This record gives sequence, structure tokens and C-alpha cells, in this order.
Amino acid sequence: MFDIQREELMWADRKLVLETGKVARQADGAVVATYGETTVLATVVSAKEPKPGQDFFPLTVNYQERTYAAGRIPGGYFKREGRPSERETLISRLIDRPIRPLFVDGYRNDTQVVITVLSHDMENDPDIVSMVAASAALTLSGVPFMGPIGAARVGYINGQYVMNPQVSEFEQSDLDLVVAGTTDAILMVESEAKELPEDVMLGAVMFGHKHFQPVIEAIIRLAEKAAKEPRNFAPTDLSAVEKAVLKFAEKDLRKAYLLTAKQERYAAVDAVREKVMAEFCPAEGEAKFDPEQVKTVFHDLQAKIVRWNILDDGKRVDGRDVKTVRPIVSEVGVLPRAHGSALFTRGETQALVVATLGTGDDEQMIDSLTGTYKEAFMLHYNFPPYSVGETGRMGSPGRREIGHGKLAWRAIHPMLPANHDFPYTLRVVSEITESNGSSSMATVCGTSLALMDAGVPLVRPVAGIAMGLILEDKRFAVLTDILGDEDHLGDMDFKVAGTDQGITSLQMDIKITGITEEIMQVALTQAKDGRMHILGEMSKALTSPRAELGEHAPRIEVMQIPTDKIREVIGTGGKVIREIVEKTGAKVDISDDGTIKIASSDAKSIKAAYNWIRSIVAEPEVGVIYEGTVVKVMEFGAFVNFFGARDGLVHISELAPRRVAKVSDVVKEGEKVKVKFLGADDRGKIRLSMKVVDQETGEDITEKLKAEREAEKNRERDAE
Repeated sequence: MFDIQREELMWADRKLVLETGKVARQADGAVVATYGETTVLATVVSAKEPKPGQDFFPLTVNYQERTYAAGRIPGGYFKREGRPSERETLISRLIDRPIRPLFVDGYRNDTQVVITVLSHDMENDPDIVSMVAASAALTLSGVPFMGPIGAARVGYINGQYVMNPQVSEFEQSDLDLVVAGTTDAILMVESEAKELPEDVMLGAVMFGHKHFQPVIEAIIRLAEKAAKEPRNFAPTDLSAVEKAVLKFAEKDLRKAYLLTAKQERYAAVDAVREKVMAEFCPAEGEAKFDPEQVKTVFHDLQAKIVRWNILDDGKRVDGRDVKTVRPIVSEVGVLPRAHGSALFTRGETQALVVATLGTGDDEQMIDSLTGTYKEAFMLHYNFPPYSVGETGRMGSPGRREIGHGKLAWRAIHPMLPANHDFPYTLRVVSEITESNGSSSMATVCGTSLALMDAGVPLVRPVAGIAMGLILEDKRFAVLTDILGDEDHLGDMDFKVAGTDQGITSLQMDIKITGITEEIMQVALTQAKDGRMHILGEMSKALTSPRAELGEHAPRIEVMQIPTDKIREVIGTGGKVIREIVEKTGAKVDISDDGTIKIASSDAKSIKAAYNWIRSIVAEPEVGVIYEGTVVKVMEFGAFVNFFGARDGLVHISELAPRRVAKVSDVVKEGEKVKVKFLGADDRGKIRLSMKVVDQETGEDITEKLKAEREAEKNRERDAE
């Protein structure tokens, strides 16, 4: 019934199995990939024909995690998976980026790649397995995909590269880098690093590229046994249209791209486009060419004009050479009530970044396959349509917003102080108010400034820069600080963030079939120079974190208590902790390890809550005198609240140096008294004494009483 084909190989000391022919047989391509005990299913379906008038390639990649893969039931009311999580969105993008450039130009059929995590062994992350499975499914599907690709994760532990480190090894690693590519070239890089130098980062990329080659070979072997017949697809011959449009529009388009102001340039290009459409596709009369073909050719011509100008003359659309960074203006403290704020402007790209400090209650709860955990650093990126002078839909963040926010998060994260040193929850929001290239890197710069403005003790300031590439045959030019046009019409988007000590994040996307080690080396060197320049410009606003927190930021006091005292601080049903919060006005967060964080903008509230909790968990010392309040009067003595919530008994015989007939003759409820802690009896009951304490001075008069009793005995002896 099943025609099962499979390939196996040992990869980084673990078995990788690729299998097809048993599951999801109606898809154009389907592969079940297993690495260790992590298993994913990747499927590919592509429409037989494109939709009429479709002028782009509608590729959708959906990565989805099922909690049953880890033996868990989803949280929430409905107990089933809902909208994609941030992680699922990011991995969908991770898979999309290296495969998209490998579809044949001109292919317009709706194509969907779905990857489902079926099993997770808690050691082998499903993202790499999913990229491999998607590559294999596409290679088998018969769609015009010029793959396969391989992918790998690279760690850097104790100065050595580690291939596909397991989850348990991540804490020891100074690098988390994912690289994907073909046999000959690299297509995509995504990473977070702890200030690693350029040569180490480049070495990691090449290490990963070398070590995923056996995976590509295994996919090819599987395809030789199980691939479907290639689809009959031939790109439309547009040579006649290209020749006609080039002859008609080249001169005007070159003039348009001499305009350095973005909006003026866009208006001029639009005017040329309208002129071209009127010439070849008039509203009245017969069109010389298909309108969609003319639009496609005109778009390609725009790219060619920009590229020719750069390669031939070294001139970019805004007049810069290939290495110059646009003018930068950095400002901090721009919002009066914010805990920290910055306005970072680089050319026509601008980010308004705001930092907010919170407490443990503000941490984000994340439900993942590996379990539920808390995140104390959040970075949210917003890209409203007005930032590019357009109207558009406003709604929940899309894949681009989530991806750009995570890129900036990775860049900043290695430089944050440890939570035990700075116990705040941090939320940063980047509002892109203008955009013309690399708003994600503007977010990195603005975030660094806003956090320092808030008094967050970053290890070092972080800056980011986006590099571009123009590649024609053997000629290439690497562009520093790319514009939107250069990103859109160029061959590479290469983003590097870091400090003056090294790289903290690197992301690369390629729109062609890959780049070489030589090009990456040039890009990294040029990016370092640009990053150093930007850090210098940022230092004009702020060179280091402010010594004090912002006026409106909460203050947090951290204390540690024994774990067996946590129950006493919380109280039955939370009664004690609620009372502390209500009466002091401070927020109190208690961790399972006994760490307590007390937060308030009022120092008096923090002190009151701190002292209250300390009185609950601290033990009274025998022989020490405390001031207390009489809380209850009984025939045999009085109960006194003397140490936080602790009450003790002053027996009637300990009320006064003389004989007491009635307790109420000495004390009344609510009266303030001074007591000495005598210890606890065999049943754990606390014993107190008033008679050995001078109620006016608080002095211990034990010795004085002894002396008086001794004198009394002597008098009695003498009298006899």
C-alpha cells in the first residue's frame, strides 16, 4: 500500500532520517524528518495554474507546533492551539527566507509549505529539522525549486564551534547561529552572539555551511528515488518588451534616480511609469504589450538603473558613495513621563523608542513546547503606514513587525544586566515614524539609548547597521547603510549589530542564489567601520547609562528569605501578603526560591514592606527586649504582639516585680509595653516577661531584681 522511501545519516553524532511515501500522500511533496527523537512533517502544495493577473510569487510558509509533541495539553480556556505564537511566526520566516530566492523567476502559482512538529525530545530544536524537511519536500514536489538547501545551528563553546548544540548546551554557548544555503553558497544567517569578533562570526557561518553538505546530499539521494516529474514551466520571454521599454524609458528613469530626496524621486519614477504605460498600454486603442509584462519589465529596469549607477560610477540614489553612513541625530529624554526615551534619526529613517520598567508582575508568561516560562525583556516594533507616507491597514503586528522586533531583541539581549543585579521587567517599544531603509537597525540604536536613559545598566551601548549588495557576474559592491530602494532592488540585506567590542547579532537575507565567503568578509569589515561611526554619533547624546533611575520609574528592593518561610509571608489564602500590599502601597513579588522583590515609586513604602516581611521571617533573639502591644488579657496572663506578627504570653507571674492578683490591674488591651523574650517552652509557646524590664526606660532590670531578692533574704536571715 505504501511506497516508502527513506534516507538516513549520522549528523553531529545523531541520526537524521528523511522518509516519504507514507504520510500526506496527496500533497505535492511530503517528508517526515526525525532527528534524535524530534519529528516534523513538512508538506508542499502548489496550484496547477497561477491566478490571472497575479504579478508576484504567493509563497506561504506555516510552521506549527502541537503541544502533544511534548506530551502536554495547551493552556487557556479552549485547550487547543490558537493563533500562531511569536516563536511559530519567527520560525515560519526562518524557513521562508532561504527557500524563496530559489524558485524560478516568473513562477506565480500559489504555493504553501506547512511544517508540523509531531514530536519534541526537548534536546533537538525542531527549527533546523523543519528547514531540512521543507527543503526535502520542495525538492520532491516537482515545483520549479532550484534547491535543495541545507541548514544547521552553530554554537561556540569554550572557543570551539559546535554543530547543532542541544538545548541543554545553549547556556554554555557564546553563540546561537542558524545558517542555510545550497551546495555552493549561503542564503540566510540568523544569530545572537556575546560580542564575538567578525572573524569568529564568519568562521561560524562557513563551519555551518560545510557541515550541512551531507544533508543536501541525502536529500538529493532521496529525490533520485522519490521525486515527482518536474512541472512544465518556462518563464515568459520578455526580451522584446525589455528592449522596447529600455529604449523608451532609460533616459528619463536615469534622471529620476539622480534626485536624492526620497519623495521627489518616487514622484519622478511614478511619472515615468505612467508615461511608459500610456505608450505601450494606452487607455484607448490597442496595447502593444501585455500590461502586466510591461509593469514587470519596468520594475526590473528600475533595479538595473540603480545597479548600473553603483557599479559604474560608485554613486547611490541619494548621492553617497558605497561606504558613507547617512547623517545621524540622537536625542534622549524626549518624553517627560516615560522612564526612558530616545529619538534616533538616520537620514530619512527615524525611530521613537520608549523604555518602561516594571516588576515581576509584568513579566510575560510564555507557553511553549518545552514548558511555561517567564520573559523579563520585551521589545515591540511598530511600523505604521505613515512612516513611508502612505495609508494602510492598522491592526495586530504582522510577520515583518515580529521579525524586526526579535532581531533588535537579539542585538540588545546579550548586553542586559543579570536579573539578580537589576531585578526589573523591561519593555521597549519602537515606533517607526519615518522609514527609508533599515528601521530595524534604527530600533537597535534607539533601544540602546532609551534603556540607558532609563538608567538600565547596559554592559555597553549597542548599534546596528544594514549592508546591501549589488552583484553582476564577477563585479560586486557592498553598500553601507542601505536605503529602501537599495534593499528592494539589491541582492542582499545584511544586518549587523554589536558594541565596540564585538557582534551581538547578525542577520542576512539573500535574494539571489547565494554569496561567497569573500563577499561576506568585505561586508563584515565594512559593517564594523559603519557600526563604530554610529556608536560615536550615539555617544553625543549619551555615553553610558544614567546613574539614577528616571523620576517616574519604580524602585525595587530585593531580599532573600528561607524557603520554609514563604508560606508565612503569603499567609492563609494570601491574607498576609495582601495586607502588606494594601497597607504599605508597595508591590510584592515572591519567587519559589525565596527571592522577594518589593517595588514602589515611594521609598517609604518599600521600607515599610521590607521591615514587615523581615519581622515575619526573622527570629526573635532570646534575652532581647522588644516593644509590643497587648492584644489580649486573660486570667493567667496577657498576650503581647512583640515581633511582627508574633504574639507571646506574659504569664501573670511575669507581669510585675510584685505579686499580681488580677492581670487587668497591670495591663489593658491596646497598651504599649516593653517585654523581654525568654524563649519558647517545650510546646513551642513563646514566653515573655515584663517584670524584668523597666517600663519607662526599657532597661533590663534582671540583675537589679536579683540583688533586691538577695538583700531581702539577707534581712530575713538577720531577723532570725
